[in-house]
Amino acid sequence: MEWIYLVTAGFFEVGWAIGLKYSQGFTKMLPSAITVAGMVASFYFLSLSLKSLPLGNAYAIWTGIGTVGTVVLGIILFKEPINVMRIICIALIVVGIVGLKLISAD
Repeated sequence: MEWIYLVTAGFFEVGWAIGLKYSQGFTKMLPSAITVAGMVASFYFLSLSLKSLPLGNAYAIWTGIGTVGTVVLGIILFKEPINVMRIICIALIVVGIVGLKLISAD
């Protein structure tokens, strides 16, 4: 169950990171409220996962999910640049996430 909490926390992290862009520096009320709600949800689910997962692994995976998801959505939603080196770097983050999951005793 802790892994489900961790992945959920990562997805909420992606949501609030994207929400920051739409909130335009917290000047738009609805996107700002959604962003803050996403932050709270992300930290809540992360805290649930930390009851049994090692802090270092959980934090790295949480931020990795957030990073990869935010980059992918940045490319899709905001037409951010995409090139071979960017894809390779994101792939390395994914490999790191999978590696940490595989070596985790939980």
